[in-house]
Parts: sequence; C-alpha cells; structure tokens
Amino acid sequence: MTATTTTSLQRDWILVVALFMLVLLAGASGVAVVTAPQLATQWLVLTTVVGTVELRYLRQHLDTNHPVGTEGLYDSLGFANAVTLTRGAAFAAVAGFAVVEPTPALAWMPALLYGSGCLLDWVDGFTARILGRTTVLGTKLDMAFDTLGVLVAPIVAVLWGRLPVWYLSLSAARYLFKAGRGLRRQRGKPIAELPPSVVRRPLAGVQMVFITVALAPVLSPETIQTLAAVVLPPSLIVFLRDYLVVACHLGRQKDHY
Repeated sequence: MTATTTTSLQRDWILVVALFMLVLLAGASGVAVVTAPQLATQWLVLTTVVGTVELRYLRQHLDTNHPVGTEGLYDSLGFANAVTLTRGAAFAAVAGFAVVEPTPALAWMPALLYGSGCLLDWVDGFTARILGRTTVLGTKLDMAFDTLGVLVAPIVAVLWGRLPVWYLSLSAARYLFKAGRGLRRQRGKPIAELPPSVVRRPLAGVQMVFITVALAPVLSPETIQTLAAVVLPPSLIVFLRDYLVVACHLGRQKDHY
C-alpha cells in the first residue's frame, strides 16, 4: 500500500465516518419527533455502537481494497462499496429499535430499513460487476453486513413480539459456523474449502424476505410463527451440512452442491 493510496483511503474512511454520524443524528432526530427524546437517545446509543463496529471493520480491511488475485489497491472505496456501506448504516439503524417500544409511528421503520438493506445487497454486487470494481474488501463487507443484518433484525422482531425466540437459532448458526471453523484452524485441524451451492444463496434470500415480512405490521404474530417453522429448518440444515463439509466430516462428491 503506497503512502498516497493509504492517505486517499484513510480520507475516504474519515468521510464515511462523518456521513455515518450525520445519518445517525438525523435518524435520532426523527425518532425523537415521533416518540420521545429519551427513546431517541437510547436508539442513537445502540445504533452508534453497531455503527462503530462496522466502521472499525472497514478500517481494519482497507488494505483489501483490491481485485481478487491481485495486490494493486484502488485509491478510493468506489461506488459499489459505498452502496454496501449504506446497507451497513441501514442495519445499524435497525439495531437501534431493539431498545425502542413499537408505536404506530415507528411500526414500519425496521421493515423498511432492513428491506432496503436487502435490496441493496443485490445492487452493490451488480454495480461492482458492471463497473469492473469487484474487490476483496467488498466481499468482506458484504458477508459481514449480511451476517449482522440476520442478527439484529430478528432480535428486533423478537423483542417487538413479531417472531418467536427460537428463530434466533438462525442468527446463532451463522456465528457458530464461523466459530467452529476458526476453532479448527486454531487447533491445526484440517479445513476443507466450502464448495459453491445451488441452494445457499436462494435460501439466504428467502430468509431476508421472510424477516422483512415478519418486521412489517401486516401478518399476525401467529401467522409469522407458523411461517417461521416452515422457512427456518432448511437454512439450519444447510448450515449444518456446510460445517460438516469444512470440518471434513462429510465428503465432497462434486465441485458444487
């Protein structure tokens, strides 16, 4: 990483931090208008904590702002990464509603924010490919924000009485998978490459749509619980299968499954 590139990327990072702060302050002002200043402060504190984690992750991985297979760094984050960071801001905003009581004025906000973030999940990848700016950093941010979104949004849905608590097993599965793989690496045990899957991405999309619907005040909690019992097991099975593959307990019969 050259000094010029380092300075340029650090400048971009500072700009992202400033924009995050402005967005969060604007969001807190909006929450204060429709609820109370105290609730807005609580929302702002939790959202800031999540946003800080995201910004720290970005700072730690600035040196991966290059295409796969090359070491030549881009000297700017680029538009596609900006879209991904917008997703991160939306998911951080969703997290803040975990400490806010659901009111008619706020009832749609978590669903709109999370749903928008999920739509941007398609936009950022498409934009990166069209502009020829796919980067390792973009992939890292995309995966990290996907995992974060599937953590904070279901928590809000559970606290707001929209989802059953056992649905959080989906959020736990993502982190258990990563923890299990990391533990094997730490112990020096073999780790297999995870092959592409024809069902992994579609199932993730199903969960994103379902979580958005669950957050929206449209269907009854009873209906949501019934649907959760249908859509959750396939994703949990895929997580288990993937771990058995990377842990070398389940052999690969082909290059994808």
